[in-house]
Amino acid sequence: MSEATDAHGMQVRDEFAHQADSFARSAGMSLAETLDAVVDLAPAAADARWVEVACGPGLIARALAPRVGSVLGVDLTPAMITKARSEAAAAGVENVDFALGNATALDIPDDTVDGAITRFSLHHIPAPVRVLEEMRRVVKPGGFVVVADHVTDEDGDAAAWHEQIERLRDPSHWTCLTPLRLAALGARVGLEADGEWVVPFEIDYDEWLGRGSGGPANAELIERLLGEAPATVESFVVRGEGDGRRLALRNSLYRWRVP
Repeated sequence: MSEATDAHGMQVRDEFAHQADSFARSAGMSLAETLDAVVDLAPAAADARWVEVACGPGLIARALAPRVGSVLGVDLTPAMITKARSEAAAAGVENVDFALGNATALDIPDDTVDGAITRFSLHHIPAPVRVLEEMRRVVKPGGFVVVADHVTDEDGDAAAWHEQIERLRDPSHWTCLTPLRLAALGARVGLEADGEWVVPFEIDYDEWLGRGSGGPANAELIERLLGEAPATVESFVVRGEGDGRRLALRNSLYRWRVP
């Protein structure tokens, strides 16, 4: 691992240690559009073994558990693994396990799980193609790779404006992909397309801003940038006024088969 990548990994761990509790209880993380829509892409099979990559507090793993035989959640941040274990125990979910691990170098043998799933992770990772390569590697032929992430606009000016705000709010943010680029990454690693969906969703703006470690300190600058939004922006739109403001995003979902 390069020094630059390792430094970013430390930033990710610091940020998500900060967000461990707030992420787990965020209403936006349990919306039908951000949770159910993702889990529903995993075929129900009582004997299937799945891995959730970059699992955070294990929301996807716990929701997936009733559909499959077992789920292993892997995350880089110790605080998130601790949170995931405690939440699963509190919910009485017994067919899940959690372990520290790097999404770009999974400690899982080749061709040993029936499916791999990740949500809202790729925009934190400098080379997201490595995550897809690892997910493909560990899934058996005929199995599934499911990815969901909020995306940015194809228009360059809109995407650049969006990235400024994301990085000010969350210093572990790397870059949002576009739907076209996400689809291309799947093809690049040899996955076979089995479905693609873009699902709009809205979350509370103030909760989103406050959850990121940079949000409160950079709120004034972010507010100024919101007033300078390019007319072409579609993937990051703040609506309403005052305490009732909502942030409209787009969740891009993909299901691939491993040949």
